Amino acid sequence: MSIIIKPVISEKANYLTDLRGSYSFLVDTKANKIQIKKAVEAAYGVKVADVNTMIYAPRVSSKYTKKGLQVGKTNKLKKAVIKLVEGDVIDIFAVN
Repeated sequence: MSIIIKPVISEKANYLTDLRGSYSFLVDTKANKIQIKKAVEAAYGVKVADVNTMIYAPRVSSKYTKKGLQVGKTNKLKKAVIKLVEGDVIDIFAVN
């Protein structure tokens, strides 16, 4: 099972990358900060200085259909914001 699911590409994530050298990733919900740090260092060959994590709770959504009210929910997400050591860079848009 992979710890890093995918990088987060958004205006705020790009702003943090330009401003502080921080990168955002969606990660496995059961992974801790040490596992995330080791996975990023192994995958991208960089030195990680700091890891901040945040968990997003599932959101409930509902809609009316011919069969009545249909209720569902989204999956729980965990996002990690990685700060690299001065001088290290990750090229997220690079083709592997």
